[in-house]
Amino acid sequence: MENKRLKANASNVVSFVPNGDYYYNVALKAIERDEMDKAYKFIKRAADLSPDDAHVLLQYGILEMELQNFEHAYELIHTAYSLEPDESEIIFMMAEVSGCIGHIADAQKYAARYLEMEPNGAYLEDASEILEFVDYVGEEIDDMDEFEGAKHVAQEKARRHMEQGDFQAAIEMLEQIIEEYPDLWNAYNNLALAYFYIGDAEQARALLHKVLRENTGNLHAMCNLAVFAYYERNTEELENLLSILKKIQPFEWDNRYKLGATLALIGQYDEAYKWLRSMSKKGYEGDPGFYFWLAQSAYFTGHEAVANESWKLLIQLDPSKEGMEPWRSNEGTIFGNSAENHREFIVRQLSDEHESSRLFGLFLLKRSAYKQEIVAHPTILNVDSFSDLEKLCLAYALEYDFDKKSNEEKHFLRFMEVAELITEKNESISLEVAQILSTWFALGEIAFQQGYAFKNSAALAAAVEYSYNIALEKKVTKKAIAGKYGITTATLTKYSDELYEFIPADFE
Repeated sequence: MENKRLKANASNVVSFVPNGDYYYNVALKAIERDEMDKAYKFIKRAADLSPDDAHVLLQYGILEMELQNFEHAYELIHTAYSLEPDESEIIFMMAEVSGCIGHIADAQKYAARYLEMEPNGAYLEDASEILEFVDYVGEEIDDMDEFEGAKHVAQEKARRHMEQGDFQAAIEMLEQIIEEYPDLWNAYNNLALAYFYIGDAEQARALLHKVLRENTGNLHAMCNLAVFAYYERNTEELENLLSILKKIQPFEWDNRYKLGATLALIGQYDEAYKWLRSMSKKGYEGDPGFYFWLAQSAYFTGHEAVANESWKLLIQLDPSKEGMEPWRSNEGTIFGNSAENHREFIVRQLSDEHESSRLFGLFLLKRSAYKQEIVAHPTILNVDSFSDLEKLCLAYALEYDFDKKSNEEKHFLRFMEVAELITEKNESISLEVAQILSTWFALGEIAFQQGYAFKNSAALAAAVEYSYNIALEKKVTKKAIAGKYGITTATLTKYSDELYEFIPADFE
C-alpha cells in the first residue's frame, strides 16, 4: 500500500494543547518525512485521545495494514466506518482491509460501493483490481455480512482488552456480545477466562460447563478447564481432562493451536510439540504466541534446532523478546544466575508484604521470560489492590508509553532509570545485584512518595551500590564506584548524603 493514502486534513491549524488533533497532525508530518516508527507512535496516541474520530482511526488502521497487523487494522477501519459510513475513503479502505483478512464478499461489496460514489476517485484503479480479483476467484468467496463484521470487531476489541489486562472492560463487552449472539461459543470461552483472571473461578467454570452442555466436545472449553485446574493445582481434575485432550485429533488450525498451546502451558511438551510442529510443517504462519509455545515445547522435547529457529521467527514478530528464551535459565551463562529468569523469586517478590519488594518484582517482570505467564495468572497480580506507584511500575513492566510532561511520571521514569543503570553496569542481576536493587527500591519508594526528583540517575545508582558495599564492610573505594558510573567522588558523596534521608526505619 502506498503512503500517499495517508493524507492530511485540509486544515493546517494545530492546537497548542497536545490533544488528539495535535498528535494526528504530528503523525501526518512524520509520514511525509517517511518516519514511520514516529508516525505509528503519534497516531496511536491520537487514537487514545480521540477514540471517536473516524479519520484518526482510519489513518491508524492504514498504518496497521502497512505493518501487516490486519486484524487490528480491520477493527480500527470498521469502527471508523461505523462512525462515518458515507465517507468514500473509509469505504474503499473497508474493501482493502476486508480482502486482507479473507472477507472477499465484503471486499467486493465495498469496492463496488466506492466506485459508485467516486467513479473517477483517487482509488479507482485499486478498487477495480479488487473487483477483478473477486471475478477471478469466482464462487470461492466469504459470505460474511455486516452483522458478522460487527461481531468480529467486537470480539477483537474484547480480546485486546484482555491482552492489556483490562478484564472488567472485556467482561462488559463479551457479555454484550453474548446477549446479541447467544450461540457464539468462543465469546463464552473468552468471558470465562476473563472471569477467572479477576478471581471469579466459580462463574468462569459455570460458563465453560454451559458451553460443554450446549456445544458438546467444545475443545476450547475443555482446554480452559485444564488451564484452570493447572493453576489451582487440582491434580485429579487435570489428569481427567488430560486423558481426554490427549485423545483428540483436531483438524482445524484454530483447534490445533489451542490444544498445542494449552498442553505447552501445563508442561505436556511431547503432545504440545506434536500439534504445534505439525502446523509449522504445513506452512502455518503464526502469531508471536504460536512461536513462543512451539519454541518452548521444542526445546523441552530435545528439538533444539526447531526451538532456536522458532525463537528467531518470534523475534522478527516481537523484537522485545530477544534474549528472553525460557530455556536460558537452565544454561550456565549469566542469564542462568540472573534473578529475572527465576520465576519463583519473582513471584515471591510480587507477593511480599512490603511495597518496595513488589516494586522490585515488577521491575524484574519487565525483562523476564515469564512475563506473559505471570501477567496472565489469575492471582499473582491483584491490580485492584495496587497503589498508584505499583500501577506505574506495572505499566513500566508492560512497556506502556508515559507522559513525560507529567512531573510525577517523569520522576517515576528517573526512579526506574537508576535501577536500569545498576543492572546495566553489573551486566546481570546476580544475587548480590538483586540485593542492591532491593535496597534501591526500599529507598526509592520513600523518596518518590516525598516528591524527590531523582535528578542524577548515575549518581544515585553509584550511591546505592557504594552504600550497600560499605554496609557489608566490603573493601571498596568511592573512586572505584564513582569511576564505574562516570561521576566524581564529590558527586557520589553528595548523593550518598541525600539518600541517607530516605533510609527506612527498619534499615537503621
